[in-house]
Amino acid sequence: MSDQKEPHENSSNSFLAFVVGGLVVAVGIIAWIMYGSDESGDVDINVDGGGDAADAVEDAAESVGDAADDVTDGDSTQ
Repeated sequence: MSDQKEPHENSSNSFLAFVVGGLVVAVGIIAWIMYGSDESGDVDINVDGGGDAADAVEDAAESVGDAADDVTDGDSTQ
């Protein structure tokens, strides 16, 4: 009868294992972010198939940029 364990010993060991496991995972994620990423840092995104819609958006952006330049220069021609 004196060899019985208290119920708190097993639960505290499980909690400690859970905390240590979480720390190991956190250190692994931080190491992957710090050392596993591409060194150049450049991102290249290409979208194929835009066609006429992409050209129209580009033209609209240029027109808006030109209008903004005209307004800031005080050369408003309407």
